[in-house]
Amino acid sequence: MTNKEIKALISLLDDPEIAPQIQEKIQSLGETIIPFLEESWEETLDSQQQQRLEDLIHHLQFEGLQQRLRVWRDSGGENLLEGMWLLNSYQYPDADLQSLNKAIEQLRFEVWTLLRPDMLPTEQVQALNHVLFRVHKFAANTQNFHSPANSMLHRVLETRRGNPLTLCVIYLLVAQRLELPVFGVNLPNLFVLTFRPESPIIESFYINCYNRGLILTRTDIEHYIVQLNLTSNNIFYEPCSHLDIVRRALRNLQLSFEKLQEPAKATEVAQLLTILTDEPKAPHDTPEEE
Repeated sequence: MTNKEIKALISLLDDPEIAPQIQEKIQSLGETIIPFLEESWEETLDSQQQQRLEDLIHHLQFEGLQQRLRVWRDSGGENLLEGMWLLNSYQYPDADLQSLNKAIEQLRFEVWTLLRPDMLPTEQVQALNHVLFRVHKFAANTQNFHSPANSMLHRVLETRRGNPLTLCVIYLLVAQRLELPVFGVNLPNLFVLTFRPESPIIESFYINCYNRGLILTRTDIEHYIVQLNLTSNNIFYEPCSHLDIVRRALRNLQLSFEKLQEPAKATEVAQLLTILTDEPKAPHDTPEEE
């Protein structure tokens, strides 16, 4: 369709008799039509027409997001930054992946300047902690714990406030670019990282980013599990996949919208979650935001 034909099609939306068929036709055109819908929104003063246009734009963006999430899943879900950016784009469709990449790369460079070849793993972690938690002052968002912004990577990078998972994701992305053996760990109610040294002489340990990079031992994790009255499970100690991390981030976001009494958004996020898992958690199974 030509630009003129597209604009003519959109102008027919305000005819109630044919509006349903017009909406269906517009939706079939996909995300490429969004700039025309946005232009029409700016040009009309009719609030009902603006709402129709907003609903159409959101529908098209959500359809596109679902498709991109499927592609990411089918590729193996290895690119963690891309997976978190896709989640981010649910609330912020214009969020730029390259901007996120640059922000992580800047943090990597700052840590790299502090690293030396003879450093022990704990000293390498201290360098990461210094840059992230002392220089840039990343910290737990305890004042607004259930805010959806805590699950949005670009907002956490901007505000320096996040939940345990997003703080761990930033830490993990930086560590991986420095080729440090750091991985995510799916603890109940608290997401942490583990450092797995290549040398068999040096023991693995855990990192709690929600507590400014506090180093934990396996015994600390065992005590934590006992406090929760849970039966010990290997997944509480072993590295999880990037797909697991994005699933968990989606569950956190779903919970945030439930807490804010936004059921429509919670339902849409649950739809995104079904793309990444065969058995999406029911609302009553959703863990506390982490």
